[in-house]
Amino acid sequence: MSTTPQTAPRRATITDVAREAGTGKTSISRYLNGEMSVLSPELRARIEAAIARLDYQPNQMARGLKRGRNRLIGMLLADLTNPYTVEVLQGVEAACHALGLMPLICHAANEVEMERRYLQLLTTYRVEGVIVNALGVREATLRPVVGNGIPAVLVDRLVDGLVADMVGLDNRAAAELGTRHLLDSGFDDIWFAVQPFEQVSSRQLREAAFREAINARAGQATRGAQGGHGGARGHTLVLNLADTAEVERSIVELDRAIDAAASRRLALFAANAPVALCLALHLKARYGADWQSRVALLSIDDPDWAELTGVTTIRQPTYEIGYRAVEFLHERIEGVQTAARDCLLPGELIVRASTSR
Repeated sequence: MSTTPQTAPRRATITDVAREAGTGKTSISRYLNGEMSVLSPELRARIEAAIARLDYQPNQMARGLKRGRNRLIGMLLADLTNPYTVEVLQGVEAACHALGLMPLICHAANEVEMERRYLQLLTTYRVEGVIVNALGVREATLRPVVGNGIPAVLVDRLVDGLVADMVGLDNRAAAELGTRHLLDSGFDDIWFAVQPFEQVSSRQLREAAFREAINARAGQATRGAQGGHGGARGHTLVLNLADTAEVERSIVELDRAIDAAASRRLALFAANAPVALCLALHLKARYGADWQSRVALLSIDDPDWAELTGVTTIRQPTYEIGYRAVEFLHERIEGVQTAARDCLLPGELIVRASTSR
C-alpha cells in the first residue's frame, strides 16, 4: 500500500496579506517597515488582523537585502575547542541579540587555509562585518573583505598591515602581572611555556613582557633595589600542541630542568589554558597527585579545572571582550569613521595554592 507524502502548507506571502487586508503591497511593506504615520489607524488595524489570521512571517533576509542590509556578521574562530573562544563567543552572541545582529560562526580549526576559505565565503554571504580571532590570517587574506567595504574587528591579536579595531586582553600587562607575582612569591627559576609565537601577536606580547619583567627584576637586584632576586632566571619553552613529537621533546627539556632544580624554586608560567592543561597532565603523570610540591603552575586563562587543582591564574574578561567586539563592529556598520581603536582590557590575578607554597 503506497501513501502520498504530505506537502508542507504554503506559507502566506505579502500578496496574500494585501488581498486579505483589502489593500496594496506597498501599504503592507510600509507597515512591516514601521512607517505607521503614513497609514490610517483603520488600515493599520486591518493589516494587523490579516497578518494574525494568515500567520504571516516576513522573510527578514529578503527584506534586508532589498534595503542593502541583512544584519549578518561573520565570526572567524581559530579554535572552538579552546574555553577562551567559547567564553568570548558567549559575549558575542549576547551583544548580537541586543543589537539585532545574526552571527555566522566559522571554525577554522587552526588551519590557515580554512581561515582564507571562510573569509572568501563570508563575502559571498554579504555579511555586514566580520570579527576575526584567527591563527595565521594575513593582511592579504583580509584585504578582499575590507576592500569591499566590510568592516573588521580583531579579537586578541593584530594583523600586520591591517588598520582595524582590536579588542582583547592587555597581554603585556597580564604577563608582567604574572611574572611579578612569581618573583614576589620567591620563585627564582621561571619557565614561560607558550605555543609557537612568531606569527601570533598576542603570544609575542606575552613572551616579550615576561622576558622584560625578568630582566627588570634582575636589573633592580644588581642595583641593590630588590635584594634576594638577583639570581632569578627566566626561560621560554615552546610547546607546539599541534605536533606531539615536538611537545615530547620540549617536555624532556623541562623534566631535566625540574630534576636539576635542587634548592631553587621552580615555576611554570603557561601562556594560555591549553598549554597549562598539557603541562598539568604531564606533571601529574610523572610526579603523582602531589606534583605541585615540586613545581608551581600559573596560567593566563582561568578554566574550571584550575580551581579544582588549585592552580593560580590570570582571568581574562572574555565575555566583555566578545561583547565589546560586537559593539565596535556595530558602530562601524552604522558609519562611525574614527581612527582604528585598541580596547585593551585588564586581567585579574587569581592566587591559589599552586604559587603560595
